[in-house]
Amino acid sequence: RQPLSPCVAGERLCSTEEAAAGSGTYTRHGFIFSSLAGCLERKNEDNELPVVSVVRDSESQLLPNVGAVVTCKVCSINSRFAKVHILYVGSTPLKSTFRGTIRREDIRATEKDKVEVYKSFRPSDIVLAKVISLGDAQSNYLLSTAENELGVVVARSEAGVQMVPISWCEMQCPRTHTKEFRKVARVQPQFLQT
Repeated sequence: RQPLSPCVAGERLCSTEEAAAGSGTYTRHGFIFSSLAGCLERKNEDNELPVVSVVRDSESQLLPNVGAVVTCKVCSINSRFAKVHILYVGSTPLKSTFRGTIRREDIRATEKDKVEVYKSFRPSDIVLAKVISLGDAQSNYLLSTAENELGVVVARSEAGVQMVPISWCEMQCPRTHTKEFRKVARVQPQFLQT
């Protein structure tokens, strides 16, 4: 038995030559796909093809749904989008991390053409975002911060100090007083966690 790895519905798992389809899967055009979101399980029976199946976590793995507010950590940014790891759905921590993308046009509700990703997020920022679509295995979840309550909630300055929001688009380092651009969230009390 190999360790379980998370997979999403519709994800291509392997070819039918490598394994047999078990529960929670279906075959199409010589490949096995996941028919539900869960964990991939591969069992080897006596000298036959291993059986792949997708099982829902016994405690039913919480998944980010469209419209859910998620807490995520920025991994990398470029001129078109920010890549993030989703850590919480609402206030519930996820057992496994899911990847998400915040596209440039989904950062702000106004003046979308003037948005610059590097002035909105930096790697390791903690961001509140809303799930706008369930991506596929490659593009992951698409997220938006285009509401006042969404955006950066925790950011560290280059001095390594947690910064303080001073406006909807700037945060300041309390030690060096350096200002940095961010898409700042107006945090609602229910999302404040210590």
